[in-house]
Amino acid sequence: MTPAERESLLVRILDALSDPRSAMAEGRPHQKAKGRAIDMLTLHFGSTGRVIYLAEELAVLYPGEDVFVPDILAVLDVPQPEDDPRMAWVVADESKGLSLVLEVLHQGDRNKDLVANVERYARLRIPEYFVYDRLRQQVHGYRLPSPDAERYQRIVPQMGRYSSAVLGLDLAVSGGKLQFFYGMAELFGSADLIDRLQGMMNDLETRAEQAQAQAEQAQAQAEQAMKGLREAILAALDMRQLPLPLEARARVLACEEPATLQRWLLRAMSASSLDEVFAA
Repeated sequence: MTPAERESLLVRILDALSDPRSAMAEGRPHQKAKGRAIDMLTLHFGSTGRVIYLAEELAVLYPGEDVFVPDILAVLDVPQPEDDPRMAWVVADESKGLSLVLEVLHQGDRNKDLVANVERYARLRIPEYFVYDRLRQQVHGYRLPSPDAERYQRIVPQMGRYSSAVLGLDLAVSGGKLQFFYGMAELFGSADLIDRLQGMMNDLETRAEQAQAQAEQAQAQAEQAMKGLREAILAALDMRQLPLPLEARARVLACEEPATLQRWLLRAMSASSLDEVFAA
């Protein structure tokens, strides 16, 4: 690409990005759904180590085509850099087209997402295209039947799930949200994981508090039992009229060994002297 062609390309990209019609926001519901989707995908592929490039609202330019800005795009076998310098995905420079596009439709142009894009993305031979219709809580999935095909076939859902061969995941609407499934496992976003971790911490804290309460209760019961043993020893000695000096009384009251107190109590009921009671 010559310098003049590149300058013209950059102008077209910047014009597309600054076009109010192209950048028209669909509100917070649209933004949250899109952000949650790419968050889940980024966490999943980061943990599995699969090489796939993901981007949100990145300008895309195919040769001879107008610039378009999909909500989410994926390209297989392209690393995901931590600090991505790309301002756009230029197919001529990357030598690689998109592998998948996901659009979130809330209150935008239904004809664009469900008709025009279906034709355009198929013509560009983007292998898979999904639309999450947030307003109607539906998923629409399209796939090229072969690499050289230029018309999509609808992806038929299985048990309410739409399979993506590109992502190796299933898409479905669950609990009023777009959800991804890896086999039977449901993917989680950062907020979901934080909520779950917080729930686990709260559960652990509750269990710790319960254990502490039980320990304190057991301690109180043990102390009450020890007190009862000491009082029983003193009562037995008094009943049998055995002299009990202050030093011996203090010894009984200070003893913290249940087995020793039980031994002294048994002896106090039959011993003829304090020496027999306290004998080793």
